[in-house]
Amino acid sequence: MAVSKTIWHCAGLLLFIVVSCTALSGLYIDNGVDQTIIHHSMTRHERQVVEHEILELLGLGERPRRAQTPPLDRSAPSFLLDVYKQLAEEHEQARPTRSSEMALSGEEQNAIDESDLIMTFQSKKHHLGVLRHGHGRHIWFEVTGAPSDASSLLTAELRLHQAPKHTVEPADLYTVVVHRVMSVDNLGGMQMEQVAAVNTSASAEGWLEFNVTAALASWLGAPADNRGFFITLHPHTQPERHVKPEEIGLEENHGPNSEGKQPFLVAFFKNGPKLGGADAGARKKREARRWRSHGYSENYLRNPLTDTLHWTTRSCEIQTLYVSFKDLEWQDWIIAPEGYGAFYCSGECNFPLNAHKNATNHAIVQTLVHLLYPNQVPKPSCAPIKLSPISVLYYTDDSNVILRKYKNMVVKSCGCH
Repeated sequence: MAVSKTIWHCAGLLLFIVVSCTALSGLYIDNGVDQTIIHHSMTRHERQVVEHEILELLGLGERPRRAQTPPLDRSAPSFLLDVYKQLAEEHEQARPTRSSEMALSGEEQNAIDESDLIMTFQSKKHHLGVLRHGHGRHIWFEVTGAPSDASSLLTAELRLHQAPKHTVEPADLYTVVVHRVMSVDNLGGMQMEQVAAVNTSASAEGWLEFNVTAALASWLGAPADNRGFFITLHPHTQPERHVKPEEIGLEENHGPNSEGKQPFLVAFFKNGPKLGGADAGARKKREARRWRSHGYSENYLRNPLTDTLHWTTRSCEIQTLYVSFKDLEWQDWIIAPEGYGAFYCSGECNFPLNAHKNATNHAIVQTLVHLLYPNQVPKPSCAPIKLSPISVLYYTDDSNVILRKYKNMVVKSCGCH
């Protein structure tokens, strides 16, 4: 019976997690002659530990649980899917193969390049009582899943889609104003604060962009204050005259023809929550508790490359290694990629260390000393000398979407150190 292979490499461990309909799991290794052989059959608990480690690396305490996969044709995931594909093409140094309907501005492109976490929020229905302001539109977003540290927020943008309308004079200019709802009284009256405004015409088509960074930063620190935005519209030269948003084609939140055009919020974060630093000790304690709870010793998962097997000696070089999210059955929350080529470094660093082994000067000296004192000084190690990032696009529990960049995930070249 054929089984699929999920491959994982972490801190020198080469793990091939095998998943099939019978829940068979195991560790597989390359035996040095381009063959994959069984190294250890994994129990269900062992597989859970490995999955926990991958989730920790992704910055998640546990995997998001979803009853079903939300559609990708909604505006929020579509926007980030376009950004994800753009980043993937940049990593591969390829030219973009298609244009984005989202029409990214220069400021947005800079935010994409500078951020390490991008999050989109789809508009949701939210009850604010009976609002007296009948010519506007209320829009609300669930932002509690975002990083709570507002200092990591670079910028935030509200996007509204406009379709061309021919029922009014196309040359007429209108001003679309975004207000932050501060409070609502029992009679439906609102206290609002203007946060952004954009001019448009009735014949325009595309996305209107509003900078709402200050509003989102406030909500991240105090989620209970999030009452959403209220959109108003007036002719550019007549601010006292109110016009309904639909009169110039501003799309409804849940209209019948609004597929892929729903209002959404996008936020760009830099230096968001990370593993390591002050959290490194807590993470190690969690790891130790998991190992003890399953009855494992600290040295249980040995490095398969150092185990007593029959190896064919070969020089230090890059080896194939693929990490599959799909085989971990995470396709219900990870949108892209299905997996990625991580690669790893393996082989001997023997004298002489010529140029193609990318040896450091220190490694060359260490090799010479090793020849004189082989029992006291080890040979240099084969290790990555160049790594590249990957991006992972995934849903959170509340249907919002995150694009996160992870540094140093793919080995590009190896050398002797």
